[in-house]
Amino acid sequence: QVQLVESGGGLVQAGGSLRLSCAASGRTFSTYSLGWFRQAPGKEREFVARISRSSIFINYADSVKGRFTISRDSAANTMYLQMNSLKPEDTAVYYCAADIPTNYDVSLINYWGQGTQVTVSS
Repeated sequence: QVQLVESGGGLVQAGGSLRLSCAASGRTFSTYSLGWFRQAPGKEREFVARISRSSIFINYADSVKGRFTISRDSAANTMYLQMNSLKPEDTAVYYCAADIPTNYDVSLINYWGQGTQVTVSS
């Protein structure tokens, strides 16, 4: 089991930056691949970024590629999402997750954080 807690969300103007953190407790952090998903009002939860256990393999949704950076610090049991050049369409609740399948299927993910709101104003 692993417990996940996000932080760092907030309100920012378009073009600004935010860094989200995901602190993990419980089973060894490095055991799992980790990722970020987001859900906007009225929309399904969607994949944002994934980082492998070793941090060697990193994947991004096309919509955030070049603007967002995912990273993890195993010593601190924490994962991060640096979000730059934010757009109004990035507005959503952002969730961290553990043990991410390679097809990013949310129905197969058992470990979720509670979510943190990111709002980008135009």
